[in-house]
Amino acid sequence: MIQISNLEKVYRTDEMHTTALNKLTFAVKKGEFVAVMGPSGCGKSTLLNMLGLLDEPDAGSFQFNGTEVTSLNERQRSALRKQNIGFVFQSFNLIDELTVYENVELPLIYMGVKPAERQKRVEEVLEKVKIKHRKNHYPQQLSGGQQQRVAVARAVVNNPHLILADEPTGNLDSSNGNEVMELLTELNAQGTTIIMVTHSEHDAHYSHRVIRMMDGQAILSSEVLAQA
Repeated sequence: MIQISNLEKVYRTDEMHTTALNKLTFAVKKGEFVAVMGPSGCGKSTLLNMLGLLDEPDAGSFQFNGTEVTSLNERQRSALRKQNIGFVFQSFNLIDELTVYENVELPLIYMGVKPAERQKRVEEVLEKVKIKHRKNHYPQQLSGGQQQRVAVARAVVNNPHLILADEPTGNLDSSNGNEVMELLTELNAQGTTIIMVTHSEHDAHYSHRVIRMMDGQAILSSEVLAQA
């Protein structure tokens, strides 16, 4: 699904140049669950922005399902992103003024999905993440774990091929964090490819494989032993 070769990204100011990605090369197969780990400043966030088609590299190749992304303009990248990628953030990024239902429905509105189809898909995904009983509540009326379930529902309501998760349990206690990781595992088992940036070795053990980064490079890629 994803093939990255010699990807480079340098952030420049008048005073200094910071290399975020340094000839980064790796691949992710369809249906994989991959964790990306490494110290702060190693390039994980930059990589996630690249994978989410939110930023452009300075050099190198990035192929998504056989399409060379680096040759696309902003409109083309935006269309590819809407059709294929869902995002789950550490801080949930829900809209406080909208109900659970309305937060999850929002991506479908942007996609121009008709009301009847929107209702069907929102109801189905809220059932899948076990939060349907709170559909008329507002984010601030939910626990952190419940808010993250809503965020996951919003990420998958478009039936994306890829979910990008940025520290998805970073603001949760261990119990709620485990529930979210089990939810992501279930979605992966149903065929969704997941790439997760995390500092948590515990969370990484839910993945199939860990890519460890240092100084903008992938220094190690290893399979994860199945949890007992």
